[in-house]
Amino acid sequence: MANVNNKLHVIYGDATLGLGGTDFHYLFSYERGGLESLVQHGKEWLYRVPKPQFWRATTDNDRGNHFSQASAMWLAADMFSHCTDVAIRVDGQSIELPIAPNNNQYSNNEFADQVELKFTYQTTTVPVTNVDIIYTVTATGSILITVHYHGNSKLPELPAFGLQIVMPTAATGFVYQGLSGETYPDRLAGGTPGQYQVTGLPVTKYMVPQECGMHMQNDWVEITRNQTLNNTDRSRDPFSLRINNHNAPFAFSCIPYTAEELENATHIEELPVARRTVLSVMGAVRGVGGIDSWGADVEQQYHISAAHDLEFSFEIAKSPIDA
Repeated sequence: MANVNNKLHVIYGDATLGLGGTDFHYLFSYERGGLESLVQHGKEWLYRVPKPQFWRATTDNDRGNHFSQASAMWLAADMFSHCTDVAIRVDGQSIELPIAPNNNQYSNNEFADQVELKFTYQTTTVPVTNVDIIYTVTATGSILITVHYHGNSKLPELPAFGLQIVMPTAATGFVYQGLSGETYPDRLAGGTPGQYQVTGLPVTKYMVPQECGMHMQNDWVEITRNQTLNNTDRSRDPFSLRINNHNAPFAFSCIPYTAEELENATHIEELPVARRTVLSVMGAVRGVGGIDSWGADVEQQYHISAAHDLEFSFEIAKSPIDA
């Protein structure tokens, strides 16, 4: 749809909210708790609704110091936390959730400069806590995403805190601006700032699959794919999606597996065939340690306390048509 008035076209469905403009269309689901379709230039970028991420796959060092056992409830939270509330603001004004029949008051000619959707997730931890995911969409097609964790001193330390974005097909590679190689909060010394290109979605070939592929202190990352799940789309021309930092650098991993899939494999040959791209955009990552693998904990400054609020933001950019 041509965005002739330089505004967002807002489509109030009975269970979803659609936002469109020139060469983009985004669909937010109230039931599923977030952005369920992200289409730019006719290409779909989402396979699942982005969800809060609390887990990184267990490392040998975690096994040695029993960290994963102490924080095991975060694995369940990673898999089963659910959306409990949705709030919407259009051009700064809160509106009643426009589900049926409330959506009948709107026409097909509704426009706005900015729309904000806030999805509140409740964890499956004991006790529970909440995570807010706020999407702010402008007429340019950019999406600012803010993820806020509400601290609770009664919960165990976090392995990680981020947002997991699963894409429909495997990426051909990615380019990023940050530190070279694989880096973690306690493994930064060998990283050199710069722009780097990675071919494919490499997974470190540990005998026992575990956490891998993290990149720290990034300004941006651009993921490229050349296939969709649309059977009518025969093109194999590359297309890209760019993630930019907002106010502070972010960490990310871009591999073909979720943390749970890595966790479930006891040998590398047990990993499934790579079909998806799993982009984990992280606001906090626990160190990996490695002082020894027989009980030494990660140094204290590289722990993530669950007691304090955590927040980070990043932008999904609207790519130019010739990207």
